[in-house]
Amino acid sequence: MDLGIAGRVALVHGAGGGLGVAVARLLAAEGAALAVGDLRGDAAEATADQIRDAGGRALALTWDLSDLEAVGPNVARIEEALGPVDILVNNTGGPPPTPALGLNREAWTDHFRSMVLSVIAIADRVVPGMCERGWGRVVTSTSSGVVAPIPDLGLSNSLRTALVGWSKTLAREVGGSGVTCNVVVPGRIGTSRVHALDENRAVREGRTVAEVADASTASIPLGRYGTPEEYAAVVAFLAGEPAAYVTGSLVRVDGGLIPSI
Repeated sequence: MDLGIAGRVALVHGAGGGLGVAVARLLAAEGAALAVGDLRGDAAEATADQIRDAGGRALALTWDLSDLEAVGPNVARIEEALGPVDILVNNTGGPPPTPALGLNREAWTDHFRSMVLSVIAIADRVVPGMCERGWGRVVTSTSSGVVAPIPDLGLSNSLRTALVGWSKTLAREVGGSGVTCNVVVPGRIGTSRVHALDENRAVREGRTVAEVADASTASIPLGRYGTPEEYAAVVAFLAGEPAAYVTGSLVRVDGGLIPSI
């Protein structure tokens, strides 16, 4: 399927590894020019190098999402090097495992800034231009915890759910301008983040990591963890022309894990 995004400019956060790098590679393979942001500048540059080696255009950005003052300068760099952003893929790093009760206020405010306010600030900067040009895509990656809260992930469950409400509201505001906004919910995708969560659960429950992974796999109807590439395929579809009538949606990529309808 031709996604119709050749020549478009995409900004993907968290593109130094895991889900982000898979999304960036696939969008680049479809002909988009990529701005890849990551807190780890060397990892972002490695992703950009892979895209360039494959014949694509890419700009690497060392981007600390907790620094809201960096939004303007970084977007200006993208516009100068590649052009205005047409596709925004919000993929923020996950916070550490925490309870919902008794967490210090600084932890809440720090992660709210990097996981929620940063997404809003970047959208505020690039979405008006999408509306003016009559085309744009905003795809926000969250977690299965926004549908079925995950034990010991109080910060993640709470803050990512805020992005669901924001995206749904934004979709209605900008839909008439040819801009779509959707949320993608990963289940158990085989990334370093998920492995770290399995390790944390193993320590908490006094089990081995293998036992935790086996139990998680048993709860997934497809019987395995997903791959970053499978997740990226859904994000890329939502970022493309064929998904022009999909907006305000929450799309699960979870192998059937989430039990609710």
